[in-house]
Amino acid sequence: MNKYLEQLVQLSEFDKKLDSFEPEIKKVNATLKAKKSQIDEINNDMQNIEAQIADLKNEIVQTNAHISEFATKIKHANKKSNSIKTEKELKALSVEEEIAKEQLEAANEEIERFESLKDRKSEEKTELEAKKTELEKEYKELEKSVSGKLEKIEKDKNKVGVQKEKLLKDVNEKIVVFYEKIRKWAGNTAVVPVRKQACYGCFMKINDKTYSAVVKSDDIVTCPYCGRILYKEA
Repeated sequence: MNKYLEQLVQLSEFDKKLDSFEPEIKKVNATLKAKKSQIDEINNDMQNIEAQIADLKNEIVQTNAHISEFATKIKHANKKSNSIKTEKELKALSVEEEIAKEQLEAANEEIERFESLKDRKSEEKTELEAKKTELEKEYKELEKSVSGKLEKIEKDKNKVGVQKEKLLKDVNEKIVVFYEKIRKWAGNTAVVPVRKQACYGCFMKINDKTYSAVVKSDDIVTCPYCGRILYKEA
């Protein structure tokens, strides 16, 4: 195989390896990100529950104020009954007192309902806090694992990078420029093998003359259809 072509094949392999590290890094980070999302979701749920509890407390305060108001009305009605002179006034006062008692009863029922809801929300919050503690523990353990994996990936990536730099010192600059120009649009398929007389970049069958030149490997040959650099595998 032509020396320059052999170098281009090696260079292409190094670039493929270097590019393959990025999906690995994303995959490793994705596990950590997913766990963080779970924690964030619980934090949001807890904030919503805390807001609901605060609203319920406010409702309890307001209802207690109404209870005090209704109790005052009933007390006032009892005092007023002593000065009643006519049956009409007595009847009106009786209706007023009855309404106040009904309102008082309804308010007490509301207090019980609010208290029950508040207790239930407090229990939900406690459960979420326990779940959050467990997730945070898992996150720390996962963080250590991810850190180790990323360190290994970075080490492997640097190793390939050093090999690529070493190769680039021996490659003709014009050849590298030519390769990079193709790689801009072809990515990691800038240099592809020919199998069954077809370019494995665009999968078009090449003519006999081009195929013969690829087999001989005396020169750098490009696909007449897509422009990728072709080589024949050993």
